[in-house]
Amino acid sequence: MKKFEDIALLIARILMPILFISAGYGKIGGYEGTQQYMQAMGVPGFLLPLTILLELGGGLAILFGFLTRTTAIFTAVFTLLTALLFHSNFAEGMNQLMFMKNMTIAGGYLLLFITGPGKWSLDRIFNKNW
Repeated sequence: MKKFEDIALLIARILMPILFISAGYGKIGGYEGTQQYMQAMGVPGFLLPLTILLELGGGLAILFGFLTRTTAIFTAVFTLLTALLFHSNFAEGMNQLMFMKNMTIAGGYLLLFITGPGKWSLDRIFNKNW
């Protein structure tokens, strides 16, 4: 199985950030609406640029394997916080499923934090562990 590790990490790095890249990009186009939603949920709207940076910028960083471990741990924490802040009201239909989805995503990013980006990554090219 060791011989498949680098290709599996590459595939994981391609699949994992798709949701974040598209969500971050979508928040740019729907900036005001997203900011209002955040504020309605008790999250300060001034955090939206950081959210976009993490989702879009962090998603692209994971995709290319750049600062992988650092980005992965930030993304895992962000995803856990998002689950708790936005999806913990299980009385509302999809929230329980969204909460579990976020837990699963956070687990994947924690694994990426532990394993690193694999052979085919910018981190490997630049010889960086973090």
